[in-house]
Amino acid sequence: MDTSSAHPNVGTTINSDFNADVDIQLKAVQSSTTILSVKKTDTYSYKGSLITGDKQTLQQLEGSALGPIMRVKKGDKVRIRFENEISEKSIIHWHGLHVSHENDGHPEHVIDKGETYIYEFEVMNRAGTYWFHPHPHGHTGEQVYKGLAGLFIVTDEEEKALNLPTGDYDIPVVIQDKTFDKNNQLVYLPNGRMDQMQGFLGNQILINGKVDNTLSLNKDGKYRLRLLNGSNSRAYKLAWNTGESLTVFGVDGGLLESPKKLPYLLLGPAQRVDVWLDLSKKSENEELRLIHLPIPLDNMMSGGMMGNKSENSMPYNSQFDILNIIIGESRKNDAQLPERLSVSQALDPADAENRNSPRTFNFAMEGMMKWTINGRIYNGMEVAEDEIVKLNTTEVWRINNGGNISTKNQKDGRGMMGNNRGMMGNGSGMGNMMQMPHPVHIHQLQFNIINRNTENVDQNLWNALKDGFIDEGRQDSVYLLPGMYMDLVMRFEDFKGLFLYHCHNLEHEDMGMMRNFKIE
Repeated sequence: MDTSSAHPNVGTTINSDFNADVDIQLKAVQSSTTILSVKKTDTYSYKGSLITGDKQTLQQLEGSALGPIMRVKKGDKVRIRFENEISEKSIIHWHGLHVSHENDGHPEHVIDKGETYIYEFEVMNRAGTYWFHPHPHGHTGEQVYKGLAGLFIVTDEEEKALNLPTGDYDIPVVIQDKTFDKNNQLVYLPNGRMDQMQGFLGNQILINGKVDNTLSLNKDGKYRLRLLNGSNSRAYKLAWNTGESLTVFGVDGGLLESPKKLPYLLLGPAQRVDVWLDLSKKSENEELRLIHLPIPLDNMMSGGMMGNKSENSMPYNSQFDILNIIIGESRKNDAQLPERLSVSQALDPADAENRNSPRTFNFAMEGMMKWTINGRIYNGMEVAEDEIVKLNTTEVWRINNGGNISTKNQKDGRGMMGNNRGMMGNGSGMGNMMQMPHPVHIHQLQFNIINRNTENVDQNLWNALKDGFIDEGRQDSVYLLPGMYMDLVMRFEDFKGLFLYHCHNLEHEDMGMMRNFKIE
């Protein structure tokens, strides 16, 4: 069925009854940025100016196409006057925020060059690291790749009551991979259809939009690193080169109940984590590196059919540096990481109306090189009957990578047992040969992970990644390995309307691996 059109004045006029605490003019512009050397790179950028609000609300990333970083409080009323000055249609999605359909950045709301879209919403999310990026169907990947992305950081009273790092000790780390030609220009999808099918992989890591990935930090300092995987499709297996544990205390939807130590961290596209870094036991001039450890994905993704990725790409199954930290002179701050960070935000699966029969979404290739969800692709405002949910209800959604799940297996919780071997190499056709992870994002809400079924995941791949997943906390994006299914519990509240769920491999999204769900 099709939904009715939005109110004709949505996004076009300022509501005089909306008393904004924060009012920002945000332009998407064509820009020129010094990234590699003196010869500048053609980029896109968001340029922000503050009309109303505290001067700390906007933080510019000097010398970067990315940004600005927006810092707000839970409960703030925010107005964003988005002006599109690039030559393509665009719109902004506030990734992870709980907002209405009109404020979510749905592709139906794209605006042309010279037009303005006005967002007005109250910040309802708890403290956390959120972000914003374009969402025009078919062009999201290229616009993000060229530089349109920024962090949206929320704080609240619960977080303020803790003594976490602030100011210069609260550091954004946006990780992206890019490829440049000999003229320092960005190269996107050089292998055409192959890059679309597999997702774009660059051959150089940028941190906060810069190739200089070195941070100079203070010995004895205690830092909060806000990591965002802002890459189009690449996941990262992150670890310290010293072998010491990574301490994570926040995820997509905010603080965990307590810190979690991991030998390494799997960070899929669009996911965010807060990492604690205590340099009190380091020495001056010592170097610490955040590295990517090998993931055995390359052969699975090519399927033995598509050929190798670009020779310039960094293979998944290799090690490379992400971030270099040089320890400077001693300067202490009094930040602390408590063992108890927050009150549980977990939803109870027992409250779900469909607990024993999850609503199932199958992410897979069907037909001739088409990435689909339940056999469907994105089609404007279209929403199917099984994509309609009720306001003020809690549900369990089962997201599955690879094959159909029988009704019997849905009900007994076994999911993929016995009926999904085709995708794992025993079937025929191209869809059985390409085994792709799918980073799945659901708009408008934060969910909890109930379980992660790995019985049909390649054991070599699972053994390489199993200790890097975080299933605790509220999340909006997850990394779904080939053969894996996950059960997520979520609640639909406050807003009726049309929202998106999709693969956040931006090339897959642009090819149509995206659908609407409707809250009514």
